[in-house]
Order: sequence, then C-alpha cells, then structure tokens
Amino acid sequence: MMKRLITATALTVLAALPASADTRVSIGTGGTGGVFYAIGAGMADILSKKLDGVTANAEVTGASVENVRRVSAGEMTLGFSSASTLYEGKNGQGPFEAAQNVAAVAYLYPAILQIAATKASGADGVEDLGDLRVSVGPPGSNSAVLAERLMTAYGVFDLGKVSFLSYTEATDAIKNGNLDASIILAGTPASAFIELTTTMDMTIVPVDKDKVSGLLQEYPFYEVIDIPGGVYAGADQPVPALGDPAILFTAADADPELVYQITKTLFDNLADVGAVHPAAKDIQRATATNVPVPLHEGAKRYFDEN
Repeated sequence: MMKRLITATALTVLAALPASADTRVSIGTGGTGGVFYAIGAGMADILSKKLDGVTANAEVTGASVENVRRVSAGEMTLGFSSASTLYEGKNGQGPFEAAQNVAAVAYLYPAILQIAATKASGADGVEDLGDLRVSVGPPGSNSAVLAERLMTAYGVFDLGKVSFLSYTEATDAIKNGNLDASIILAGTPASAFIELTTTMDMTIVPVDKDKVSGLLQEYPFYEVIDIPGGVYAGADQPVPALGDPAILFTAADADPELVYQITKTLFDNLADVGAVHPAAKDIQRATATNVPVPLHEGAKRYFDEN
C-alpha cells in the first residue's frame, strides 16, 4: 500500500513539471572544408548554449542551392546561401523552377569565388582552366553555379570535363595528383585552401576585371573583390576575384518569435560569433540588413529595435 502511494505521489509531481523538450534548429551549411560549415557550426554551438530551450546543429550539405530548396520545404530551420542564389530562389530563377518559400535573416560576410591551381599546371588565369582537370564545387552548390558562369564568360566551360567534388574531396584529389585545380566559394581564409597552399606549390588564379564586365552587368549582385595578400602561402599580393555575399536565411513562414530569438542571440553575441572563424568578424549589425530579398518579420523586428 505504501509503495503504491509513493508511486502515485511521484507521478503527480512529474505531471506538474513543465515539458523540457528542446526546439531543434537545423542549419544548412556546405562542405566541411568550407566557411559556411565552420561558421554554421559555431553559430549552432552559440544558439545551443545561449538560447534557452533550443538545441541547434549544423548540417553538411551541397551549400546554397540545396539549402534554399530544403529550407523552403521545411526540412531545415536556417540556411547559408550566396546572395545570388537566394535572390534567384525567391524569384524562381536560375536553377529554381518555382519561387521558393524563403526570407532573409541577415547579411553575413563577402564570400569570394577562389581558384587554386597547381604550379605544375601552368595556370595563370581563368582562360587556362579549360584544358585542366577542375572541380567547381559540389553539385547544386552556388560555387558550381558561379564557376560555370565565370568559365563561360571566358569561353572555357565544358560540362564534360569539370568535376563536382566537395571542397575536401577536391583537396584530396589535387594532393593525389588526380586534379589540377579547385574552385570554391567561401570567405577567406578557407581551410581547404590553407591546407593546399601550405602543403603544395599552388597558384591562386586571378580574374580579369575587363573579361567579367559583361557578367557583372548580367548579374549585378556579383562584384570584383580582392583576396587580401598574405591570406594564403605563396600569394603575397592581392588577387582579384568574384565576390557573392553570404546570407543567413529561413523559411518565409517560419515562426516569427523563434526567428527573432535566433537573430537576437546571434547579434547580441557578435564577439562570440566573430571568434568562430576569421570571416565571421565581418558579421555586423551595420551591414546585416543589406540583403537581396525581404527580411523575415522576426529578423526585421530585431533590427528595427536595434
């Protein structure tokens, strides 16, 4: 009898306690060798530690195009995307057959299309890539989209010759002698290129501003931006490259309160965010609303307050 009373009392107490199930926040990033993943993993850690009731994790994906599709479909809470891909997704252009259900959370940092070729390949410019074994990034990634547009502007893109490898796979293929060059879209420095340039003789291949002028007119969200000198071993001078800003986004119909709390947690802790990767130091409130599609109402509420 006493045992049954104790059990009943315990059940009553347990029933009175509030539910403790966490809200799970998934963040679509990119390959593990890219900056999307590094910063996304850092953000997930900050959200899990500092936002009560939330457990966040960074997912390895094919980057921008895949992230837009999966966030739009409700398969992930947040995603990283280049500005161009997010714009095209919202408007049903480019690789998207229909308008996607997405809204911006914040401008993050300038992402740069970076090209590393082995010294042995002799590549000094984009025009030299047509005869080489080149990886343009994972299938469905914005790296692959922008690399195709750049190489097409130079007249050297051949779908039958390029490879669609993750950044880590491309790095390994170059080190094994199975690839001549890798193209990635990321903030600087990118871990994949740090590894390449410190272990092999590599050239960071520049773009010619005159040869991409038509590309910039057709796609005004791109820009020519320098990779700073000294970022990679053997590249002491600035290297001109194409830039496409990185944007954090969510579904347009995502819970406004959750998006507000996520935005607040990240931007109220910018020192912690900036510590996860050098590129994350560029994430600032002053530039956060420079986005190519409308802000989500939860993010807009936070920036209006601040």
